[in-house]
Amino acid sequence: MDKLLFSLTLIGSGLALGYLLQQLDRASIISLPLPLIGLRKLLQKIGLLFFMPVSFLAAVWTVSFDNLRVALLPVIGTTALIGGGLLGLLFARILNKPAEQRAVLFCCGSFSNLGAIGSLICFMFLGEAGFALVALYRMIEEIYYYAVGFPLARFISGSHKAHQSLGRRLVTVLTDPFVAAALSAFFIGLSLNLTGIARPPVFIPITAWFVPAGTFVLIVSIGLGMRFSGIRASLVESLGVSLIKCLAVPLFSLLFAYLCGLHRIDGGLPFKVVLVLSAMPVAFNALVAASIYDLDLDLANSCWLMSTSTLLVVIPGLYLLLRGF
Repeated sequence: MDKLLFSLTLIGSGLALGYLLQQLDRASIISLPLPLIGLRKLLQKIGLLFFMPVSFLAAVWTVSFDNLRVALLPVIGTTALIGGGLLGLLFARILNKPAEQRAVLFCCGSFSNLGAIGSLICFMFLGEAGFALVALYRMIEEIYYYAVGFPLARFISGSHKAHQSLGRRLVTVLTDPFVAAALSAFFIGLSLNLTGIARPPVFIPITAWFVPAGTFVLIVSIGLGMRFSGIRASLVESLGVSLIKCLAVPLFSLLFAYLCGLHRIDGGLPFKVVLVLSAMPVAFNALVAASIYDLDLDLANSCWLMSTSTLLVVIPGLYLLLRGF
């Protein structure tokens, strides 16, 4: 129960602090050291280039990869992203939405907050071993976003912005510092794991502090960009996306994981990781796609905010399910 309360408090306080700073700065009550966009990017760099890589490296160093079926986690993770996007498109078709809103609902159904929120919940509920498997589940995530998800959003919306070849997009993704840091941390940790070198005990407290600290920094950066305008006008769409994210995607992801036999490995740990990560809300990247392709940004923001608010129900639900597994 302490872990449940800590997770909810950390996420809620981070969003509240970020939003409060945003409002105080806009009202000229305080003067932030950087513009809001600059401060948000700085916090994201601190979280994604410092705290998270060190945490993933330390966790992957000790996880067991004895059962090769664990290697199916990135396949399941990518399938969940694709499946969520297809459900978002189907939902948009049912509502007969125009192209720019179809693209938004695709992104919101597909892109999931696996890093800041998903990794924290796995760490708090499943420990270092579960946290290490997050890196494996997410291994193709960023490549999918920028090489597949963003171009699909552009195509669905009918945007005529400059087109990049698949090879060029892959090079851009792999040379992105955030992607490079995450992949480097994973493969360095995996290499140390396979060599049999014992991890120094100092990494135990480092991981215990770095995961919550990195998550808090990232969530504050999200709060700095929160906007509540337009939610009422997009209530049906936001509720539909929330159901896709916290119900439909977990159901078919867990079925896939069960058919792969992940519930039989290490006390069902990989299966539990799929349960947590497949139920995560809309990622902030959905707003990025809406912004760069001139889509319905208010709709994207509403879907993101509504699905994030469902964590008040989703996190306790995951806690109870994991306890009963």
